[in-house]
Amino acid sequence: MTRIADTIAATLHAHGIRHAFGMPGGEVVTLIDGLEAAGIRFHLARHETAAAIMAAGASVTTATPGLLVVTVGPGLANAVNGIADAAQEHVPLVVISGIVDRPTRARYTHQVIDHAALLRPLVKASFEVEPESAGPTMARALALALAEPMGPVHLDLSPAVAAMPDPAPQVVAPPAVLRPRIGPQDLAIATLAQRLSQARRPLILAGLEAAQRGAGPALLRLAETLGAPVVTTYKAKGLVPEDHALALGGAGLSPLADAVLLRLFGQADLLLFVGYDPIEMRLGWLDPVSDPERIIEVTAAPADHAMHQAGLRLLADPAAAVAALAQVVVPGKTWPEGEPAVARAQLMERFAAPADWGPHAIVETLNQTVEDGDLVTVDAGAHRILLSQKWVARRPLSLLQSAGFCTMAGALPLAIGAQVADPARRVVAVMGDGGLEMGIGELATLRDLGLPVTIVLFQDRSLALIALKQDAAGLAPHGVALGQTDFATVAIGFGGHGRTVGNVADLRAELAAARGRDRFTLIACRFDADAYHQAF
Repeated sequence: MTRIADTIAATLHAHGIRHAFGMPGGEVVTLIDGLEAAGIRFHLARHETAAAIMAAGASVTTATPGLLVVTVGPGLANAVNGIADAAQEHVPLVVISGIVDRPTRARYTHQVIDHAALLRPLVKASFEVEPESAGPTMARALALALAEPMGPVHLDLSPAVAAMPDPAPQVVAPPAVLRPRIGPQDLAIATLAQRLSQARRPLILAGLEAAQRGAGPALLRLAETLGAPVVTTYKAKGLVPEDHALALGGAGLSPLADAVLLRLFGQADLLLFVGYDPIEMRLGWLDPVSDPERIIEVTAAPADHAMHQAGLRLLADPAAAVAALAQVVVPGKTWPEGEPAVARAQLMERFAAPADWGPHAIVETLNQTVEDGDLVTVDAGAHRILLSQKWVARRPLSLLQSAGFCTMAGALPLAIGAQVADPARRVVAVMGDGGLEMGIGELATLRDLGLPVTIVLFQDRSLALIALKQDAAGLAPHGVALGQTDFATVAIGFGGHGRTVGNVADLRAELAAARGRDRFTLIACRFDADAYHQAF
């Protein structure tokens, strides 16, 4: 007998999904059984928001939709933060929630809320799965999740429908897609190439869409041909290897960095925005230049914002468009005063380590010890801003973070999802003590899944970023102090390896030892929150 749950699972499997994350409840047990039978492994998380972010980590790693399974009412409500994160991070997340069976729904109130109404601001669509159309409904939801800009979709599934024999099983696989590639002979490319070739101070700003589309190699060729420096958002770090002379790193959160970069933007006579969504930026980037005619935007799906206006927009795949432009632009002498090199030197000077130990030294140690094939995730907080500025990314999508929604406690579930999807890859999660305490239960998920994730904890006993904002406003530090948790002992209690360090030599040794373990490692790096003073 093919159940409705089996048809749903087979359709998900046909779309490349191999992992589901969530918290089971009685309303979804048949679905979970169907997923396992179809070859989709269900992974138990300790909280539904963490499960949603795990699904996001798996999605980025596999380039397939993420799958979140939650139960009725409180299960779905718990997941709201993770679903909102997926919406603002453009993750194609499929959310399947259990729901009370239809015959009793109008009479029964226990745990019953309007799921679709709850999620309406966050998802691209919400459906209830009906027996006659389970496969096509699932396929439609997947297509919506994957349509640019990608995002979450939601489906309600009642236990009776899930267990019901499918009257006409129909597994809908994704279609083969042929995409015409824009070429150098295209008139639009010729128009853009002429503008770029005439520029004497061109500058490129690239974002997540460019990274997702694999635009990096073509973007580097174009930048080298034009002599144009490249700035990225934090999520697009590594699109151009950041040890390249034209790479100016990430932007958007650090006043120290933004002062340098926005000055350069003001000097540029042409700005090429490639796959850029300003949701990753902050208020200082509302209008990076005053004249929209200096901005050319290349995107397949224009972002919904009013942070700036572009004088010219090319609607095309960023990778294909940039590759075509690189073939036809005419090289010339650009930036004759060498301003980009000066800006790069200023950035390096401003973020140099001021002491032998502290947040700067921790990031520099990670730069020296984390290998090119490794994946790093980072949580929200002061440490994220500093790491995103000092971290030298050489490959795109090798540093994962919540940059649009900036939710706390995201680094660990991102790391778990990525490690589950790619067990051979080393994954390092960088967190603050506030974020880890918020989601500390997921250490048990690490243990139960047997994942050798390395957690590097910035333990400053403070919500340091908020404390800095209070200080900048001339306010006293209320509600930001944290007690000193013995995280090393906590990690051991959860079945991992834990160690507290206070110098670079010990940190380096612990990072090296973590590579040889088959269980998770937590390295608590203790320093005083004052080390963040004027750090970014």
